Amino acid sequence: MIPRHQRVIVSVLLVASLVMGVVLWQLRDRAHQRLMAGEDSAPTRAPEVAPAEQATLLVASDADNTLFPQVRLLPLPSDPGARARAVLGKLLEIYSTPDALHPAPGGTNAVTQVFLLPATGEKDPQHPDAQLAVVNLSGAFVATHPSGLETETLTVLSICGTLHANLPRVAQVRFLVDGAQHSTLAGHADLTRTYLTAEAVPTEGSHP
Repeated sequence: MIPRHQRVIVSVLLVASLVMGVVLWQLRDRAHQRLMAGEDSAPTRAPEVAPAEQATLLVASDADNTLFPQVRLLPLPSDPGARARAVLGKLLEIYSTPDALHPAPGGTNAVTQVFLLPATGEKDPQHPDAQLAVVNLSGAFVATHPSGLETETLTVLSICGTLHANLPRVAQVRFLVDGAQHSTLAGHADLTRTYLTAEAVPTEGSHP
């Protein structure tokens, strides 16, 4: 025979369990309705894709130690720094292909960032808005770049020329490697100096 007070306790617990079950079901249902309402009200946005534009790349050729312009249609962001990184990424992607005229491994990941700053030194009255581009190269690209004065110089000047061809305000270029100053590209080309983009503008029949 179950004592009366135990029957009362069991009855109370049973009723409490039923009430809690109903409350939890209602809360779950309301949460589900809010979630569905949020999904319905949130607009579906396609990822933004930069429009394709013409970009001029100053491509190096080891055969005759020259730079030559090559026009490509590329998706270019509106932000100047991102735009600069996009064109340099394409340039270095060309160098990483098996039939490259100027082989250099690394591809689009060789340049991690490009910062645009006011040009240093005495201002040119004809170009008061001239800019300095700081190109941050990846350590992996520098570690695997072929060594040699000519091949390293061609890489540096092709980067400078490509920047100026697509962002004409860029008059100077400096290089970092993984965010820090580095002495040379692969033992020869000086990465501690400031390069002038005018040095990389090719003229017919000329060598950089």
